[in-house]
Amino acid sequence: MPDKPYAESCERNRAPILAELQRHLGGARRVLEIGSGTGQHAVHFAAALPWLSWQASDHRDHLPGIRQWLDEAALPNTPAPIALQAVTEPVAGLQPVPTAGGRFDAVFTANTLHIMSWAHVQALFAGLPAVLSTDGLLLVYGPFNYGGAFTSDSNRAFDGWLKARDAASGIRDFEAVDALARAQRLVLQADVAMPANNRLLVWQRQPG
Repeated sequence: MPDKPYAESCERNRAPILAELQRHLGGARRVLEIGSGTGQHAVHFAAALPWLSWQASDHRDHLPGIRQWLDEAALPNTPAPIALQAVTEPVAGLQPVPTAGGRFDAVFTANTLHIMSWAHVQALFAGLPAVLSTDGLLLVYGPFNYGGAFTSDSNRAFDGWLKARDAASGIRDFEAVDALARAQRLVLQADVAMPANNRLLVWQRQPG
């Protein structure tokens, strides 16, 4: 077996993220994680939140590594990861829509919006009604700008690094992301300051 994929950032941020998930996901039963990456978060959170079914997902190229983490942990609440890119085309939304078992009570994603193009961020939000229950939660972790300004010099430097690697990526403005959420009847419930100049944003979908 090859070595499992590993991200140091997951080890650093998993504890503060978990503390917030424990506050917000007490009533949830099915969670979809978009962009599970290595699978480290899925294992850590599912172990600490045993009442949840934690559905990991990512591009199909990442699934073997995620399976290594899930298989080693052998948790009863981590179904096999599914191939679910945020988008397949900028206007396609979330494809394919995972419908087995019904819609999810919550969608969680960490450190994804700033590595996607803005068109893909728009498509991700447009696809949420297909997978999220009528009163479900959306939880997004990562860095954000406010009022068009960076919140720290380190975030400014990180944004420069992102854009040098991919001009379509970059730290997103909170106001623009919140507008996408509101267009899908998602109302902001919490904006939590996290370590290393990150935030955890929590929206709840409203009926209608």
